[in-house]
Order: sequence, then structure tokens, then C-alpha cells
Amino acid sequence: MELSGSYTFDAPADRVWNLLMDAAVIGSCVPGCERFEADGPDRYRVTLTVALAAITGTYSGVVAIADKVPPLSYRLDMEGQGRPGFVRGRSTVVLRADGPRTIVDVAGTLEAGGAIARVGQRLIGSASKMMLDRFFACLRSRLPAAEAGS
Repeated sequence: MELSGSYTFDAPADRVWNLLMDAAVIGSCVPGCERFEADGPDRYRVTLTVALAAITGTYSGVVAIADKVPPLSYRLDMEGQGRPGFVRGRSTVVLRADGPRTIVDVAGTLEAGGAIARVGQRLIGSASKMMLDRFFACLRSRLPAAEAGS
């Protein structure tokens, strides 16, 4: 399944990039995230709990950042497993200037298997988009604090 979104930040690209590379901020903004710990350069161990329809499950997995071109783009690879099945995904994140603002474009694919996949691709797609929207809303709320500290 394909996912995409565009998110506008009232800040220059270098500040948005720094926010996107801050593991503590990322971990606190991912919906349902219980653990987001470094496991090597640009690699993180992640545990999250996701509820989808009647299925709630905890997933453990790995997120890796690759192909970094600061402050313009990177690729995010993720995979996780839990009782409800597995998820695998890959996305490209591109930052582009829009005057004093930065637009972050996200495009990716998501694959799920097991019980979580049987609830229907439409539910997985809408839940994933909702999580993406919540994640970026949280990041936006963290930007003033990040700017105050710089």
C-alpha cells in the first residue's frame, strides 16, 4: 500500500531537519511509541502499540535512516513484528523551501501480514495516514521549543 503526505513548518529547512534527526523528539511524537532507542548510527530499536479495529498489538522492530542528504532528504526503512503480524515499510522524506517555511513531503510503501492485514487494507491505510498526520502535528508543536534552545 502507498502512503503520502505533505506537511508545512514555519521554519527553515535546517531547523526542520534537526528536528527530524532528534531521536528523543521522534520517539515522543510517534503515536503509541513505547521505546525508541539508538542501536547504531542512524538505526533505532522501536516498540509501539497500535490499535486497529478490534486488533490491538505491540510491535517490536527496527527503524533505519539511509541515503541522508542534509538538509534535503533521507530514506526511512522500518520493519516490525508482533502477535498481530508484521509490518514493513520504506519511505522517502524530502524537505523543500517555500519562502521562510519548509514543506516536508513523505512518500512510501507499507506492507502488513498476519491478523492485522486481514482487517482490511483500507483500515490499515487510514490508520497509517492518521498516525503520520499526528506525528507531524506533534513535530510542529516541538519546533518552537527546539528554536528557543538554539
